Amino acid sequence: MRQAYQSQPTLDCPRPDQVSLNLQCRDEIIPILRALQHIYSNASVRKTILDAIGKDVNRTTSKKKGRPGLDYWEILVLAGVRLGCNFDYDKLQNLAEEHRTLRLMMGIGAWEEELKAEQGRTKFDWRTIRDNVCLIRPETLQKINQAIVGAGHELVPEAIKQVRGDTFVVETNVHYPTESTLIGDGLRKILKLAAELAKEHGIAGWRQHEQLHKSVRAQIREIGQAGRSKGANKDERIEKGYRKLLATAKDLLSRATLLLASVAILTGATVDGLMDARPQQLQHYMKLTEQVCDTARRRVLEGEIVPNEEKLFSIFEPHTELIKRGKQPNPIQFGHNAIVIEDAAGFICYYRVVANGEQDVDLAIPVMKEVQKRFDGKVERASFDRGFHSPENQKELAKIVKHPCLAPKGKNRKKVSVEFRESRRRHPGVESAIGALQAGNGMERCRDRSKRGYERYVGLGILGRNLHVLGKLLIAQDDTRCPAATSKRKAAA
Repeated sequence: MRQAYQSQPTLDCPRPDQVSLNLQCRDEIIPILRALQHIYSNASVRKTILDAIGKDVNRTTSKKKGRPGLDYWEILVLAGVRLGCNFDYDKLQNLAEEHRTLRLMMGIGAWEEELKAEQGRTKFDWRTIRDNVCLIRPETLQKINQAIVGAGHELVPEAIKQVRGDTFVVETNVHYPTESTLIGDGLRKILKLAAELAKEHGIAGWRQHEQLHKSVRAQIREIGQAGRSKGANKDERIEKGYRKLLATAKDLLSRATLLLASVAILTGATVDGLMDARPQQLQHYMKLTEQVCDTARRRVLEGEIVPNEEKLFSIFEPHTELIKRGKQPNPIQFGHNAIVIEDAAGFICYYRVVANGEQDVDLAIPVMKEVQKRFDGKVERASFDRGFHSPENQKELAKIVKHPCLAPKGKNRKKVSVEFRESRRRHPGVESAIGALQAGNGMERCRDRSKRGYERYVGLGILGRNLHVLGKLLIAQDDTRCPAATSKRKAAA
């Protein structure tokens, strides 16, 4: 059973928009809570956001049946605070249970706390928070962010007239990939799943799976030691190590294939028709491991130069892309590019995860067309850096906005307008927004799994940033010298 929010709070709990905040505190949670108060008090914005969350939470179920679950408003508050303050789920659980102001913002008073203590139950277990926040789809986060930006533009209507955009890499949570370690990751999962599947169906042959895993680890360690050596026979040792590892992988993959065939016979299904989770996972990891073995054989044993598009950079996050930005201290990164468009007030009014292989030069025109469509053609100035420049983009951008600023590559000796010079001077500010997203909103490295989880994580980071900007604007309207309105991100320890 679900509801949008507590329409009739208990006597000991004020409405969220009436909760008193300590505006002398410079912590980033204060502007976020102030922004959430503004959303709650604006009935149309609140309804738009909570209806969108409700559709995701109750996609296949009825909100009127079942046990009581988290309200949509509680989910919004927890989702905004999670990456708005760059918390993990354990920290978020602690605050949801102990932070008095945050609990009042969610509509939870002291009486409910006493009832919980008597019954010995915990409403905000970290798994509950994770499962509920992860119900929000990336497309819904796009709508939520758009509604928040719209509420911000009611306060500063002129902000959308000038925008600036850039891309940055949000890394996936993977270790540095080499073929040997990736094969090791795949074989580890194959051995574990195969042993569990064999035990479940009473099939012999996988009792020594732990010893086999130790043998695989020893072979990977030999390859690593050979790669770090400086001896004359370094290449020979690496090739010998890979031959041994690939032979082991081939043997284990063959045995896993026979296991799946045996399970299919026992269950009366085909191998491709096995619908249980464990056989499907086993087939998934077998396919990925075979792909890595193939690239390792081609590169190490046959001396072929394998294109990056055909390589796999993670067994657990196979969507990961290798990105060569050439910037120190990380010239090579593993993840995806994300493009952000920031307006003059600091809101991220547009964002998306860039598709694999798509370059900056391919983004400027379609992105600006979408931004103009979203904001009814109100954008007058748009600036991008040299990576987005091409002669064609220069012409097309001039058709979309009145004052384009697309810096050409190389030295620019042509005479430029005052508007171009002003936009160019202000453009580096988008780097500050990207720095805040990475340092303050957890977007340096994605901590969620899968491609959909990655897109959701990016949306949650943008949500936290936009709430922070909106909250500071609201606080500054009441008192421009208030510490909460002028707070700065704390430097990492």
